[in-house]
Amino acid sequence: MAGHEFPEPAESRPLAESAALPELAPALRHACDPAFRHGVVVGFDGSLSSERALSYAIGMARRTHSALIIVHVANRLPATVWAGCEPPVFVDVPDHRTEVLGLELACADHLAEISWVLVERGGDICHELEEVGREYEADAIVVGGTHGLVGRIFGSVAGRLARRAQRPVVVIP
Repeated sequence: MAGHEFPEPAESRPLAESAALPELAPALRHACDPAFRHGVVVGFDGSLSSERALSYAIGMARRTHSALIIVHVANRLPATVWAGCEPPVFVDVPDHRTEVLGLELACADHLAEISWVLVERGGDICHELEEVGREYEADAIVVGGTHGLVGRIFGSVAGRLARRAQRPVVVIP
């Protein structure tokens, strides 16, 4: 972005020099593009409820003149399911769905008028959405509601996120 400079990476300076410059700590922690700071985070996996959440988040970003941070959380499965070992270890499963979603979003006409970025994460959906919201200092997190048996048994992502998030959460039915 014009007029904004990122500091030199900390690894190019001695460790003591990096620690001696506390004014650079926030800049290094928030290495995201400043154009996306204070944007709207939306969880998206291509499902019908996440498409509704994306539509609402696009409108919210337009109304507030902010950017959109679209987050896809890739699959992580416990290794105990396959190996039967203790304690549970998580295995990253290759998830090419993010690439497919990225291509679909890049071709979407309704995203042409706003700035947006697709962020891929792996892990617990609630934790990752909140973490991205913290990193980008998001004004809100938008998610779709869960309407299945699994959501009723284990608790929906939207419910868990609304209880623990440090910023407003908008749940789209």
